[in-house]
Amino acid sequence: QVQLVESGGGSVQAGGSLRLSCAASRLTYSRYCMGWFRQAPGKEREGVAAIVNDGTTKYADSVRGRFTISQDNAKNTLYLQMNSLKPEDTAMYYCAAAVGWCGGWWYVPLRTSEYQSWGQGTQVTVSS
Repeated sequence: QVQLVESGGGSVQAGGSLRLSCAASRLTYSRYCMGWFRQAPGKEREGVAAIVNDGTTKYADSVRGRFTISQDNAKNTLYLQMNSLKPEDTAMYYCAAAVGWCGGWWYVPLRTSEYQSWGQGTQVTVSS
């Protein structure tokens, strides 16, 4: 099973930036999808951004234009660059992975049920 470890969370003022990282181990698959999700207190976990191994990406409407997902295949690391942060971005952020025929140029999964492996999460707090 794929193992995921997130890092890079912290506290920042509104308008600031953070970059999250997710180190993946045992990701020995030719086809996979990876995504970032977040969960605020009292709310359901929601998809933020996802990427397929061919580079196709998808973003939630709430973060499009502010967040950028990317991957370094050589390092088996997933990133989430978050700019222009808002207080409503405050949440625990999770990295997730799905292997096999999870998507491609025609479809990028962004639902929690579409991912099998999860990290422990990293907290992001944005103050006004």
